[in-house]
Amino acid sequence: MLAQAQEAADSELRVEAVTVTATRRAESVQDIPINISAIGDQQIAEQGFDELADMLAYVPGINVVDRGGRQGNPLIVRGLNADGLGSGDGNNNGGGTVATYIGEIPVYLDLKLNDLERVEVLLGPQGTLYGAGTLGGAIRYIPKKPDFSGDTLDVRTEVYQYSEADDLSYDAGFTINKALAPNFALRASIDYENDSGFIDYPYVVREIGVSNPDPDFTNPADVAANLRRITDADSEETLSARVAARWEPLPWLDTTLTYYLQKSDIGGRRGSSARSTVPAGDYELAKRVEEPNEITNQLLALEMVADLGFAELTSATGYSRFNDNGQRDQTDLLITLEYSYEAFPTFTSFTQEKGRESRINQELRLVSTTEGPLSWIVGAFYNQFEGAGYSAEYTPGYAAFAGFNRPDDLEYFSQSFSKLEESAFFGELSYDITDRWSVTVGGRYYQYDLESFSDVDFPLFDPGFARVGVSALESSLRSDFAAGSPNGTERTSQSDEGTLFKFNTSYKLTDDILGYFTVSEGYRIGNQNGIAVCPDYDPTNTQQGACALLPGQQYGPGAGDISTRDESQYLPDKTINYELGFKSTLAGGRVTLNGAIYYIEWKDPQLTSATINASIPITVNAEGAETKGIELSGNWRVTEALSVRGSYSHSEASLTALAPGLVGTISPPGFSTILLDGQDGDRLPGSPEDQFSIFGSYVYPLPSGRTLTFNGGYSWQGDVLSRTGGRGGGLTLDSYGVANASAVYDAGKWQATLFVNNLFDEYYETGVVSTPLSNQIVADDNGDPVYIRSFYTYVGAPRAIGIRASYKFGQ
Repeated sequence: MLAQAQEAADSELRVEAVTVTATRRAESVQDIPINISAIGDQQIAEQGFDELADMLAYVPGINVVDRGGRQGNPLIVRGLNADGLGSGDGNNNGGGTVATYIGEIPVYLDLKLNDLERVEVLLGPQGTLYGAGTLGGAIRYIPKKPDFSGDTLDVRTEVYQYSEADDLSYDAGFTINKALAPNFALRASIDYENDSGFIDYPYVVREIGVSNPDPDFTNPADVAANLRRITDADSEETLSARVAARWEPLPWLDTTLTYYLQKSDIGGRRGSSARSTVPAGDYELAKRVEEPNEITNQLLALEMVADLGFAELTSATGYSRFNDNGQRDQTDLLITLEYSYEAFPTFTSFTQEKGRESRINQELRLVSTTEGPLSWIVGAFYNQFEGAGYSAEYTPGYAAFAGFNRPDDLEYFSQSFSKLEESAFFGELSYDITDRWSVTVGGRYYQYDLESFSDVDFPLFDPGFARVGVSALESSLRSDFAAGSPNGTERTSQSDEGTLFKFNTSYKLTDDILGYFTVSEGYRIGNQNGIAVCPDYDPTNTQQGACALLPGQQYGPGAGDISTRDESQYLPDKTINYELGFKSTLAGGRVTLNGAIYYIEWKDPQLTSATINASIPITVNAEGAETKGIELSGNWRVTEALSVRGSYSHSEASLTALAPGLVGTISPPGFSTILLDGQDGDRLPGSPEDQFSIFGSYVYPLPSGRTLTFNGGYSWQGDVLSRTGGRGGGLTLDSYGVANASAVYDAGKWQATLFVNNLFDEYYETGVVSTPLSNQIVADDNGDPVYIRSFYTYVGAPRAIGIRASYKFGQ
């Protein structure tokens, strides 16, 4: 009898597979013949995930270059990245190789993980299933919908402190669901997070242009007279909110209208100058000015689903807006241009940047629902994007010092506007040859038109120059270009069209083991670099040369000083993905083990480089690259109380051809730009070759019927190159691992958690700006030292200890 009871108990122990809609049909993740990871709401709460970087550390085949909240963080799938690591200023697309969806709407946003049903991570191109084309993968945030079944109210709060912070951090929020009728419900969620930060800015000048940014750092009195310390400068205050109304006017029609808002006020960068020229600790950044940034994302989405009997029709309409308004230290860049800015003994420069983007998306999709061996999906997609922004550099006190007539000290002003219209038709056709063997073919036709305008002005040389605001940029640039560009406005345009294909076949070896093979193509559009074209070379012109060269354009006095590339724009790139994978459910459902091997051919890859003049970061096209690797993930329900899950991935990404002028660097002493060629076989930067993670949970039942759960997780990644092949003085970031632990007391309606993130207080670097070659010291007019501080690293969060609590009212 005991043996039979044990056998019955064991048969009930199963890993719970998450149901997903990644293939546009609701299916278990174990039954879908593609590489997908699904992180459900239970796992998000269990591991205390707050944002995407936290979660993706436990997903194989993808990683995040975590630079904090001030700027966008690149998402890198299977090593598909050739961009050297940098500051990320102005980035709002997550690196461009991964499409992100909120519900059914494609829009990039590092969304706070509140009130979500799940997050789906798809590896490999998905252009035959989704409206937005993808080069390497897609991430879908699936929010919880308004529920017709009853009223609920969930409240939550959290308090924690970093080991390197002076103040506490906290957040609080609630979600309310209100059923107003059997077919109409509202759901609202609001969260406010106040993260203290942990990076100090110890050397902020007291008065820009008056205080000496480079005092005698060995003399505390001299330092105190000129500089001040900003503690926990990388603070982040974020308000995230969602309001949704769901209505089923007819039994076959389901509509949801949702408004999203995420507004963040960031105090500064999450960087360290421990490797720089001035004395600084691991959690100190030697910036001369404060670097706040205000980022606002809004989305209005209307999703309609109609059951037509033979198929399900989905219409997804979205309008999104992105605004940012920030300030940053520009001193190092101007000094390294070698125009003698450093001669001014109290020289400090800052840049004000403001940008605005808007998108209109429309997707129509028809998915068959009839029984039988044949199934299909067809869809159409339209996207209109407009973006405008400016960068204004100020050099307080320098105009008077150098004899210019510019009372506002505006030294440089760049502005740009771009408009993209994109459309596509896509679809898939699947056929079950037998009850075990299925074949799917898919295709996509795409077309886009891109128009961009840009202009650069040097107001120090033009006392009459007047800047315009973001809202006036489009009309100002278009008018100037139409008038023959008296102010120097440049226009670039691109158009392209083409097709993509997909082939997939899957076979059920047993009821619990599925094998599959996929060949699919991915695509990413080109764009402009947002830099005005250089005027014709003039050896007598001493203005700052922050501009883009065209092919064949001369840039220096030498006979060979001729540009071989277009620095003003870059063209589309394409991938072909080959993947062989399996999914298995073993030990009577107690174990799931999934894996895949892949090879990706990357054509015309878009790579980060730098302009010959002024070393401004730009994107160019290379000839080719490749990446290949393996991914494994598994879950094990060891006992009723103990469960374990883990993942591992290995990726090798490299150039497959010579990439002329890929890596911009310098040759000390001095800062003159040198362009180095990327070589066939050079390892690509930005992502580790190896990653693994493990997480365990043990549930201890209490006599009262309540439970005490102990959770522990560890994620590790290998070393990362900051530049292709480690060339040009590039830095190799060390491997690191981060452990988290928590204890959860669950009383049913309420729950309390004690947690420790980064349990062993690991110090780790996640990104880097510039190279050690920039660690130079120049002199001002008085002969005093001026320290170049452009080389610094981004760092991860130190140990944080905190408590979180939640309470559920209603059903």
